[in-house]
Amino acid sequence: QVQLVESGGGLVQPGGSLRLSCAASGFTFSIYNMAWYRQAPGKERELVATITGPGGRVNYADSVKGRFTISRDNAKNTVYLQMNSLKPEDTAVYYCKSQWQVLQYWGQGTQVTVSS
Repeated sequence: QVQLVESGGGLVQPGGSLRLSCAASGFTFSIYNMAWYRQAPGKERELVATITGPGGRVNYADSVKGRFTISRDNAKNTVYLQMNSLKPEDTAVYYCKSQWQVLQYWGQGTQVTVSS
């Protein structure tokens, strides 16, 4: 069965760092494009970062450029999101997504709270 399981969320002070992980199983991870999304209460889900399967090309939302880094380890079937210089407005549930052509899978999300 297909699974995407996020971990690494938690409570952190402004200016702090967290690393999120998304462990994948049940599909050929290396050919899938991967992405991180987030959704804050009362807001729409927004795209944070992407990394392609072929080539490993990355893209970021303007709001996180220079602070967040997406990466993947195909040997571990895992995608990461390193988050530095965190701000209160980064508070949200963070979701992992995989996509290959018309196939899409979503994780259940992990909570990130940035507060002093």
